[in-house]
Amino acid sequence: MKLDILAVGAHPDDVEMSCGATLAKAISDGKSVGILDLTRGELGTRGSADLRKEEAAKAAEILGVSVRENLELADGFFQNDQESQLKVIEVIRKYQPEIVLCNAIDDRHIDHGKGSKLVSDACFLSGLVKIETALESNPQSPWRPKYVYHYIQWRELEPDFVVDVSGFMDIKMKAIRAYGSQFYDKNSKEPLTPISSKNATDSLEYRNRNLGRLINTEAAEGFTVERLPAVDSLFDLK
Repeated sequence: MKLDILAVGAHPDDVEMSCGATLAKAISDGKSVGILDLTRGELGTRGSADLRKEEAAKAAEILGVSVRENLELADGFFQNDQESQLKVIEVIRKYQPEIVLCNAIDDRHIDHGKGSKLVSDACFLSGLVKIETALESNPQSPWRPKYVYHYIQWRELEPDFVVDVSGFMDIKMKAIRAYGSQFYDKNSKEPLTPISSKNATDSLEYRNRNLGRLINTEAAEGFTVERLPAVDSLFDLK
């Protein structure tokens, strides 16, 4: 299966929180979209890895993605090394995405920055002919995505561009709420975490609403780039 977009997150829920509306919009436009989680989120204070797996499957169904995989790297301890890079390369070559979306380049959680660099490096290495990988004993062909973009997470990074996601915030928030163990629940007896407060959940929506305000639309999601974005004409800018 070839994908138009592969969205990668260090933990289940990273993608939904940061670019869920963008994915939902792309899917509504007929694009094929997949999600790759690097870890199971097993070090999370709330819930469990098994529960996160169930929640991730539910969120994927809500968004309508074609496929979701988990590399099961070590939460908190994975490294941007050859072993991890090759695992990501195998997935990139398997789905041959045109666009890869990955973690924020700098963020509160150490896995986010590590995951960002790991995936970015793997996207480059995946295009090298002399790196050999196989899928079910079948040699894979080199593949380098055309574009690698980084979504924005906890820290208020300045986006290089934004995607108008008007009309898709409800789907995004529904997918986020599929992670009942992680986000705000007034009846929960679990310990409070940075993302489990009502303010944190609300902020996921009002931050996107504010970006929308800045471009005169209902809502937007922001991204940073690795190289200068280009347009064919000044009239392509909105």
